[in-house]
Amino acid sequence: MARGYSIETGGNADRGAQAIQQYGCGSCHMIPGINRANGLVGPPLMMFGRRTFIAGEVANTPNNLVQWIQNPQSIEAGTAMPNMGISEDQARDIAAYLYTLR
Repeated sequence: MARGYSIETGGNADRGAQAIQQYGCGSCHMIPGINRANGLVGPPLMMFGRRTFIAGEVANTPNNLVQWIQNPQSIEAGTAMPNMGISEDQARDIAAYLYTLR
């Protein structure tokens, strides 16, 4: 299913799905629509677009989500989520995909 560009995040959800696959996010998270994304280390990301908070720490806004994806330690020191070296553009794409999960 083509999802395309998101005005909300400035990213592309289709590229976001590819980046999620590339970075192996599914090894830690269950992520609908991503092949073999059935990890149980991090929280499942079902209906992520309806969530109020990110990591229970900050409001679920596009800018906060991009920051979380790029540098989770800056939002929650000691979190198990690693910094994966994701660029801002890739983080915007991943955020665009996650916001399609409603």
